Amino acid sequence: MAGGKSSSFLSSCFSKRKSMPSHESPSSEPLLQQKDAITVQRRKNGWKAVPYILGNESIIKMATYGLQTNFMVYLVREYHMDQVSAANILNIWTGVYCLLTVVGASVADIYLGKFLTIALASLASLLGMVTITMSAFVPQLRPPPCILDGQKHLVQCVSNTKTQLGCLLAGLSLLAIGTGGIAPCSTPFSVDQFDSTTVEGRKSVHCFLNWYYASSTVIMLINQTLVVYIQDSVSWALGFGIPTLLMSSVIPLFLAGSKIYHHVKPEGTTFISFAQVLVAAYTKRHLKLHNDERVCGVFLDVSSDGNLVLSKHSLTTKFSSLKKAALVVDDDLKDDGSCANPWRLCSIQQVEEVICFMKILPIWASGCICFMTSSQEGTFVVSQALKMDRHIGPNFEMPAGSIKVMSLITLCLCIPLYNRVLQPALRKITNHENGITTLQRIGLGYLFSILFAVVAGLVEQQRRASALSQASADGVAPMSVFWLFPQLMFLGMVELFGFVGHIELYNKEFPEKMRSIGNSLIYLCIAGATYLSTLIVSIVYSVTGKHGEPNWLDNDINAGRLDYFFILIAALGVLNFAYFWYCARGYTYTSSVKAVESKETDILV
Repeated sequence: MAGGKSSSFLSSCFSKRKSMPSHESPSSEPLLQQKDAITVQRRKNGWKAVPYILGNESIIKMATYGLQTNFMVYLVREYHMDQVSAANILNIWTGVYCLLTVVGASVADIYLGKFLTIALASLASLLGMVTITMSAFVPQLRPPPCILDGQKHLVQCVSNTKTQLGCLLAGLSLLAIGTGGIAPCSTPFSVDQFDSTTVEGRKSVHCFLNWYYASSTVIMLINQTLVVYIQDSVSWALGFGIPTLLMSSVIPLFLAGSKIYHHVKPEGTTFISFAQVLVAAYTKRHLKLHNDERVCGVFLDVSSDGNLVLSKHSLTTKFSSLKKAALVVDDDLKDDGSCANPWRLCSIQQVEEVICFMKILPIWASGCICFMTSSQEGTFVVSQALKMDRHIGPNFEMPAGSIKVMSLITLCLCIPLYNRVLQPALRKITNHENGITTLQRIGLGYLFSILFAVVAGLVEQQRRASALSQASADGVAPMSVFWLFPQLMFLGMVELFGFVGHIELYNKEFPEKMRSIGNSLIYLCIAGATYLSTLIVSIVYSVTGKHGEPNWLDNDINAGRLDYFFILIAALGVLNFAYFWYCARGYTYTSSVKAVESKETDILV
């Protein structure tokens, strides 16, 4: 390709034209005044808007986490399901709402905007919680209680009908739709209330994120203790009804704050940009790239509304075939130098964003296997707790669904220890600003996931032997539930290193306009983990239990071999770690360059 065409392409597609003097550009001053007005609004109303947004999401989180925490117990006790069916329903539901976060983010970016998406999704969540609460409140919407004999042994349990199951699944579906719309939009909508182009605004964003994480931890602790206790020991209807009533009160509060919110108009989605790059690269696949055509430097783009993008990707040497989408050929440019067809000619930054996404995908895939261990916390770990001594003192018995509080306590203790002690010590050793790299942090999380599965298998082996030797009527082992603390401690470390490491990777590597996709990738990772867990559970359940051998996942875990299942998870974790190690060795971090706020900007900085 001729050098002249390259220069023309770069000048027309990647440059921001220098600002004209004020007397030659009469529209520039009103635009600046409008921008200043928006900045003043954000500084004035930023923290005023946060309680409305954060309160709405916190209550909905209480409902969602409450289901994830104790819903398996509800399905087993009230709907008389076996543990495999209950675990699969819970995993599928979790996977669905995680997948719907991509739909929610896309709808908000293209059509509705974040505010309207959150409002409509909140109403869907409320309808879902009302439906689930009704299933616990109205006896006809769930199976009748099991018949007991004089010794309180189960004699007969009636299975749920299709109508009862359909009502339950309808409630879960509505709640999944609501969560899929709120989860990817709530945090970005809160950040929109602050002006991130100023030092004060960035400090406010950082402070907000701390409050956001703290509120999430508090909500989970309330779920694991108070809400689960009410559901387990008082009433399922009351345990579901309290979050429902709170939700019905915070939604009008969220809508009432609409006048003080800063609303960012939807501008489209990066998925279209991705498709344009792939189509343009395929169309020009016959063209050749020459070494002398590689342009070194960082380009500065202008967004559709004329604002500078605050970070840009540096040019890479990987996936060079995709760069053909940015080559200029005949008729690609109009007479004024603008791109004639975005499906035939894309900017270098569009290409680099696709390359960034493709680089992260292998790391993302490894997270699906790692976080499969976390899926066991709400299913088979709860099954272990149900068959262990959960008494704390002579009169109080811990609900099985509250077992997650052990990993939350570990997380709360280890976060300040890591930030205040371990990270500074590592920083002195490695001379890295964060002590360790992001991928090293993720790798540590993967190692802790393997340790969880190994320890869980060993503890289950001892629990099963204890339960079989004491031969009690209810099958509860004379073994304290606190024996589960080591494996749950490792799960807390998986979240601290692995999960937070993935969040850090997506936010550091993706440019600003792709951060919503990064948030969606986190939920897609959880969805992949839950579906993979469901697949493995189904395979193990169908393959084992033949030729007189016990089924590993027998409904009676004392008769099954749950310890073998945990060892299988550990083996998969080892293979996954080897795969991650291979991907991490070849990964190169994407460097970003902060744009300098200026009225006059050249092509290169």
